[in-house]
Amino acid sequence: ILKTAIHILIMYCYDLFLSNLLGFLGESNGACAEVDSDTEAVAGKGFKLGCISCKRRSEVEGSATIEWYFRAKGEADFVHIYSYNEDGGTVEHDHFMDRVDWNGSKRSMDIQDASIYLLNVTFNDSGTYRCFFNRILSYDNDFEYNTVVSKVVHLTVVAKATRGTASIVSEVMMYVSIIGLQVWLLIEMIYCYRKIAAAGEEALREAANAEYLAIASESKDNMAGVQVGE
Repeated sequence: ILKTAIHILIMYCYDLFLSNLLGFLGESNGACAEVDSDTEAVAGKGFKLGCISCKRRSEVEGSATIEWYFRAKGEADFVHIYSYNEDGGTVEHDHFMDRVDWNGSKRSMDIQDASIYLLNVTFNDSGTYRCFFNRILSYDNDFEYNTVVSKVVHLTVVAKATRGTASIVSEVMMYVSIIGLQVWLLIEMIYCYRKIAAAGEEALREAANAEYLAIASESKDNMAGVQVGE
């Protein structure tokens, strides 16, 4: 009985731990989060231009096409530099030819991450970038809703990397998350230990009561046999 109770509690604690851990990881990584792009690139290096627009209703099917525009420092107008649709990505401007790769959502046109990657960044890449989500939401009654979302990135190209505030905050949040997870795991272990200990004590009490009742019943039967013999 004791072994069975402890085994059941261990399996319960394991299931509880696993489900909570998966929930924690799902909240941390699986959900869409509109994180701002970095804004400082190093000349001669690659750089990811981030652009994320989370779909507000995940249960609604959707599709999107993406357009990227660029305005150099000192210029008044934006120029079309890149587009992405069901046929893939297309570089639209000679200045970025063979220097832009798609770095966003893959294997689905329900695009929420429209990031692109610049290769061999130059000082002439400094300026303002704007990406547009042309999204279509499809509802059950064959109704479609069109929406356009735009994001802006102000990019500065420098000769040497400097550590920005965003990277510092990101690193701090990472350590906070790790410490929080460790504390939570410790609390789960203490909780499960107490449950197992309590179950062990209860099982011992039940075993002692059962043994006492068995001894009492045996004594009663013996006394009844003696009386009958007399």
